[in-house]
Amino acid sequence: MKIGAVDFIEKPFNDELLLESIRHALVLDERQRDMQSQRAEIATRLARLTPREHEVMVMVTNGRANKEIASSLGVSAKTVEAHRARVMEKMEAGSLAELVRMAIHANLTIDEETLEE
Repeated sequence: MKIGAVDFIEKPFNDELLLESIRHALVLDERQRDMQSQRAEIATRLARLTPREHEVMVMVTNGRANKEIASSLGVSAKTVEAHRARVMEKMEAGSLAELVRMAIHANLTIDEETLEE
């Protein structure tokens, strides 16, 4: 089980139990492959971001307002809005909620203090 077994079947077993176990394993495998594919796609999109856009994305997905981000980065709010728009475009996010989901999916748990160093 520790090295990837999905289930175990005790002997004697019936054919239906075996088939159900196989079906369940296939469903789990499909979900796992979908998640890996989504993570790879998000990683590809993240690679398109400039370092500054990445900083803005982290701050935005942490719930910081544009004015707050602008103050932290020493730029204007308009500049932050431009970076934020490019982040949304490059990440192909239709909404902030979708961008946050992508950040979570990609395990983007970068601490803002790390970005400032």
